[in-house]
Amino acid sequence: MFRSPSRSASRFETRFLLPIGAVTLAAIVLSAAAMFIAAHQSDSISVARQIRTTRHAINSSVYELSKQQQTIAVWDQAVQELHSPSTNWQWVNEEIGVWLHQLFGHDQVYILDPRNAPVYAMMDGERASADQFLRVKPDLQALIDGVRDPVHAEQNRQNHSRLGQAASVAGSGDKVEFDAHFLEVLGRPAAASAMKFMPSTEAVTQEPGSEFVIVSVRFLDSDFLRELSERNLIDGVRLSRLDTTASGEKALPLTSDLGHPFGYFIWAPELPGTKILWILGPIAGLVLAAVVMMMALLVRWLRRSMLELQASEAHAQHLASHDVLTGLPNRSLFDERLDQALVRTRRGDRLALLTLDLDRFKQVNDTLGHVAGDTLIREFAGRLSGLVRSTDTVARLGGDEFAIVQTGIQDRHDVDALCARIFEAVRQPFDLLGRQAFVGASIGVVLAPEAGLDRAELMRKADIALYHAKDEGRDCHRYFTRPMDDTIKRRAIIEEELRTALVSGEGLKVFYQPQVAGAGDPMIGLEALIRWEHPTRGLITPDQFIPVAEETGLIVPLGEWVLRQACATSRRWPHLFVAVNLSPVQFRSSEFAKRVIEIVRECGADPHRIELEVTEGTLLENDEFTRGALDTLRVAGFRIALDDFGTGYSSLSYLRQYEVDKIKIDRSFTQHLGHAADEDSAAIITAIVALGHTLGLTVAAEGVETEDQWQALAAMGCDELQGYLFSRAIPEDEVADLLVTPHRVRKLLSERVPMS
Repeated sequence: MFRSPSRSASRFETRFLLPIGAVTLAAIVLSAAAMFIAAHQSDSISVARQIRTTRHAINSSVYELSKQQQTIAVWDQAVQELHSPSTNWQWVNEEIGVWLHQLFGHDQVYILDPRNAPVYAMMDGERASADQFLRVKPDLQALIDGVRDPVHAEQNRQNHSRLGQAASVAGSGDKVEFDAHFLEVLGRPAAASAMKFMPSTEAVTQEPGSEFVIVSVRFLDSDFLRELSERNLIDGVRLSRLDTTASGEKALPLTSDLGHPFGYFIWAPELPGTKILWILGPIAGLVLAAVVMMMALLVRWLRRSMLELQASEAHAQHLASHDVLTGLPNRSLFDERLDQALVRTRRGDRLALLTLDLDRFKQVNDTLGHVAGDTLIREFAGRLSGLVRSTDTVARLGGDEFAIVQTGIQDRHDVDALCARIFEAVRQPFDLLGRQAFVGASIGVVLAPEAGLDRAELMRKADIALYHAKDEGRDCHRYFTRPMDDTIKRRAIIEEELRTALVSGEGLKVFYQPQVAGAGDPMIGLEALIRWEHPTRGLITPDQFIPVAEETGLIVPLGEWVLRQACATSRRWPHLFVAVNLSPVQFRSSEFAKRVIEIVRECGADPHRIELEVTEGTLLENDEFTRGALDTLRVAGFRIALDDFGTGYSSLSYLRQYEVDKIKIDRSFTQHLGHAADEDSAAIITAIVALGHTLGLTVAAEGVETEDQWQALAAMGCDELQGYLFSRAIPEDEVADLLVTPHRVRKLLSERVPMS
């Protein structure tokens, strides 16, 4: 008896296929369920780990901020610089504020003096007004109180611990006293830390309570989130005021140290279990092949990454010891090379240390731009490297300053020959962006072992010699000598005493020398001249202290003090103009013209009766600040006079470009009038007067001492005269007498009174 095919098929399905299918399906279901359960469990563990990692990373950011501050706050040099009476704020900005921003990403850095008054501020990598601290002071006051009072800081830490917050840290020890918290600054979540500046060694001390405090703020912005993501492998992290999690995202509440919520960290957690579900396929061979391929790619990637890492380390080592712009050794490597050369010098060798500074580099930089300036530095560095031997070292110390260690020298002739080659190379034109530029170089030289074997001392002496080279006309080289050191020390004493005199006002006086009409009468103006009567050293002449004031920046407050005295005199005799001399240094400030106008307005003087005297060197700077300042001052009503005309370039172009109101013929021409040995003076003065009148300018002559000079200058057409013939420089109280005394009597008076 035969079974039908359909029935046999049905029994097969019933007895074998269905059970096998059921078992297979059950196995598939159970395997899938186990896989899903394992994936879910893996996802849950991963999410929990990421939450712990994220919370730890957020909380540890406060502690890291304090550790980053410590690299600056515990530093002898920082303590000394901040306590210095003449703090170098540019150094503070570059070595503290900008350094913390560039290296660690600090968004805001403030420095407070011992009275908690702000003295420095950095915001987003740029120096800002210290008053910017007042905006964030309410948010940071508790932090500052904490670092000023260690007991208070410890109480804060205990309170935060009781609240269950980890994002705060406070401490004190032999070297650091700080307080750091997680809080809101200007309505934005931020990590903030305050730390006292402390000496790093026992060589520097400071009185308790006199410490400066540095305050750092790092906002939890995109940079922080990116760093958090990169360091902890957290994808898609963002910060939100509200819990706006989307599908597949997790949120971590963000609270302040006092438990106040102010946002959520939201990110897309890594789900390894889910990823595995998508990776596993129905064919084991494909999975295996994929794994093998992935492993091969991983090995290849690791190998490539290792090679890149090795190359990166080598590049980093090179950058650590070489200047990025020129490729020359930087100061660190230069110091090392110099130390090595000094070791050989102790065994009998001789060396020369040369410090170089490019002359007129600032003019090129301002005129052609920073790109041209960088090109000039690179090209000069290349020329310099080609002038020395392989045993010598050429380094760029910064800016346009270079240094050379010339080893194995026999005598000064070897150094002179190198300097001659340098001058010859630097005098050749530099092709900068299609334009030719001409610069010079000044060189300071010190020899070892003659000048010592200490590296720092040799550098100091070379810099002194460089200073003298620049002071003596530039484009030359000078060897260090002991009198140079004495000169520097004398200038330092003058600087310190002048600074004291400016604060106390003791010894500083303004004298006035009258200026008369070309006919000799009447008196039409006064020139304000600074005098310094030192309480112990007597009269210090302007040519002794004015250069020091210009070099140190004291010329700015000194010039403002003279201007205030001149304004008071102008108000006393409003029918006279009062001339005030300006220094080129004062024009370097973009606020100079505004400041002059403010002072004159505060003193109640008429700017139309104030004459501002500038030198030809000021106009030859030809920069934006000078041109803008002079234009602003002329618009405000001030008259601009060009002093000592004829001693410099005497360029017609800048007379027209700057639109001065008056030119003053230098006394060197006036004093030779009538001398048989100098018949050209009269012709030169006549030409200057004609030039001035053609341009519509007032022409004045200085240094008139004799009747013959007066008569000659009046005949030539000089509009105004000034000199001892009419009066010496006198105190303000004596001006009233001259106003009622004819100039001939004034002459007799001046002859009886010694000239000053």
